[in-house]
Amino acid sequence: MTGLIDVHQHLWPGAFIDRLRARTEVPYLRGWTLHTEGEPPYDVDPAAHAVDKRLARELDDGTRLVGLSLSSPLGIERLGDTELLDAWHEGAAELPEPFRAWAAVDLREPDLDGLAGLIGRGFLGIQLPTDAVLTPAAWAAQGELLALAERLDRPILVHPGAAPKADGEVPGWWAPVVDYTAQLQAAWWAWHAFQGRTQFPKVRICFVAAAGLAPVHHERLTARGGRFGKIDHNLFVDTSGYGPQAIDAVARVLGIDQVVHGTDRPYADITELRQGEAATAVIRYDNPHRLLFGTGARPERGVQ
Repeated sequence: MTGLIDVHQHLWPGAFIDRLRARTEVPYLRGWTLHTEGEPPYDVDPAAHAVDKRLARELDDGTRLVGLSLSSPLGIERLGDTELLDAWHEGAAELPEPFRAWAAVDLREPDLDGLAGLIGRGFLGIQLPTDAVLTPAAWAAQGELLALAERLDRPILVHPGAAPKADGEVPGWWAPVVDYTAQLQAAWWAWHAFQGRTQFPKVRICFVAAAGLAPVHHERLTARGGRFGKIDHNLFVDTSGYGPQAIDAVARVLGIDQVVHGTDRPYADITELRQGEAATAVIRYDNPHRLLFGTGARPERGVQ
């Protein structure tokens, strides 16, 4: 292994933070307190978005590439706030190596040419929030985006979207544990019900947070009349938010080659997977490289 590849982290560029503070409707920042529609106010750690500190940490870990994800639980893709999306893209593009970002979509008016331009500038692929693909019909509605990713030979990252406003008070962990995982599971099964692989045979897709452990429910799928089918070598899950027990369970269903390293920093961190040295190397370098750059890429020549 020639260095870690982390496909899923969060780091807010300065211009993005400024734009969040300028907003008067959720989501917005007041100081370092984040206000959203569906979750309690959250006190952001300023150090978590200090570029110098984050860069030093990645260099210490020997990280070769970091895929930065827009914070989709803020619901930004549906706001119509082009200044906020532009602040994300322009700020992320200026961050130093090893940081590279996923291109976010304005779901109100998707700009396919703009997304292609971002990918041409070095963005890793296209990020979709789960609330845009919760049903088979919703996946079908994203057909142009899927076709674009397939044509450009770049992957799609599926990330939890905004949590619904809770009925009554709930603890701070509620949305990440309940809402995010439910969204990921729905998006995973919707992709299969849509028969997405038949429609888009070459597109590579990664679900963060082990797809909310949806693959582990394959036995329930078959018990209820569904069919698991064969392993899809262009369908991946990342390890963020889970430890050795969960990742081992998912790997037993999908195979070790479909599991990629993602930490969700600064909200989580690298966990010891207890898969053995060889399997850990595959998860933390070989598989992420194949997700991001395809089977035709040659890892020994370095990350593209």
